[in-house]
Amino acid sequence: MKHKTFSGVDADDLQRQIHDSQEQLFRLRFQMGMGQQEGLTKYRGLKKDRARMLTALRAKEIAGEKITPLSKAAPVAPKAPTKSKGLGGLFKRKQK
Repeated sequence: MKHKTFSGVDADDLQRQIHDSQEQLFRLRFQMGMGQQEGLTKYRGLKKDRARMLTALRAKEIAGEKITPLSKAAPVAPKAPTKSKGLGGLFKRKQK
C-alpha cells in the first residue's frame, strides 16, 4: 500500500491496522523461526506497510488531530512488596 491510502483513514482505524499488522509480524517471525522461508517477502512488505501507517498516524498527530490510544487490558496494580523468606522457609526442620 502507498502512503496516500493511509492518509484518508481516520486515526482509530490506523491504530487498529497497526495493531493487526504487529500481530501478523509476530506470527510470520514465528513461522520463519520454524523454518518456513516463503514468508520473507510478505514479512518485509508488512514491515514497510506498518512503518507507513505509523508515519501517517504521526502526521495526523502533528497536524493537531486528537489521537486516543487503543484500549488495552485494564492495568494491573503492582503487588505490595512482601518480605522474602529466602531459602529458610524451604528447609525448615520439623519441631517435636
